Amino acid sequence: MKKALKKCFGIDTADMTTAEKEKEIPQLVSFNFDIFARHLVVVLNLSKKQVISIIQNWLRVLHIQFGWVYDFNKLIIKYVKLFTKYFNLIKILEGHNSTVRCVKFSLDGHNIVSSSSDGTVRIWDIESGKQMKCFKGHSYWVNFTEISPNGKVVISCSEDETIRLWDLTSEKEIMKFGNDLDAIWYINFSRDGKYIVSGSADKTISMWDVESGKEIKKFIGHSGGVSSVQFSSDCQMILSSSYDKTICLWNIKTGKILKQFIGHSDYVRCAKFSPNNQFIVSCSWDNTIRIWDIKLGKQIQLFNGHLGIVTDVKYFPDGQIIVSCSCDKTIRLWDVNSGYEIHKLEGHSNWISRIDVSSDGNTIVSSSYDNTIRIWE
Repeated sequence: MKKALKKCFGIDTADMTTAEKEKEIPQLVSFNFDIFARHLVVVLNLSKKQVISIIQNWLRVLHIQFGWVYDFNKLIIKYVKLFTKYFNLIKILEGHNSTVRCVKFSLDGHNIVSSSSDGTVRIWDIESGKQMKCFKGHSYWVNFTEISPNGKVVISCSEDETIRLWDLTSEKEIMKFGNDLDAIWYINFSRDGKYIVSGSADKTISMWDVESGKEIKKFIGHSGGVSSVQFSSDCQMILSSSYDKTICLWNIKTGKILKQFIGHSDYVRCAKFSPNNQFIVSCSWDNTIRIWDIKLGKQIQLFNGHLGIVTDVKYFPDGQIIVSCSCDKTIRLWDVNSGYEIHKLEGHSNWISRIDVSSDGNTIVSSSYDNTIRIWE
């Protein structure tokens, strides 16, 4: 690849001194896109369409200042490697008759579960694109849903102020948690499937025992509705985001806030742990995405590009890429370290509500106010 870049650019900075690099910088203007494109096809076995997309996105990146030009070869190699994760729309799933508010993969990646403003929760087969199950019982919008780690149970939460457990095989409701809460906006299973954490419009977070259906702990501290919640992989912490514009990290044992992250200028829509639990990625009504270092307790990266509210964000399994979706009707992939947008997916005809990434990182699924679910590979 380095030889290919040298041929395309007429420059090889690997063993150059700073003075030599400064002398050679003007040669960048002689970059040969035709040669570069052919090398991408041969070396990485990419299609013509993929190569065109790489170059188009790369040209857009060129509009930034050239402060990184000394590491040019290294950057391009990394950029091209990232683009081996090139996604195309492969399926559109239709069946919901109102906004699809949430979509999530099963752990094995064979199925997805969706919830909608039509009051239903549905299971879909990824390969065939067919609806397999439909759960009915909620009396209002179903805001969020998730399949248990063992693949046997589905959980959902709703504006009807309930959380419900469903048997995946029989399609029957197993359990309903109270009716005296408030609208439940978000839920998450612990890694072992024994517990559920929920975020509510009443500004509280609750932890539930799955077997008994009892609330075992309540976390109080946010001054606005809790828009997202997530267990850490070791089940020692809970991460939350809120309409009070903050992100909080909680100690599960003590129920106290460990750290609070402040920086977004509007409602925080969602916050997620990185795969190694060392970082947090968040998105907001302020149209931005931010990455926070948990140990340092501060923001370390800011992503600008979306033209509307960023409604969801998530790390890829490798922790090097994040994917986001927005009311601007786009899905965007970003390089975590550089902060650059590396890919944009378009196709939905209305706001995109949620996204998820398969455990192998090869598939993206999105839900939208256009009543559809889209699968990208």
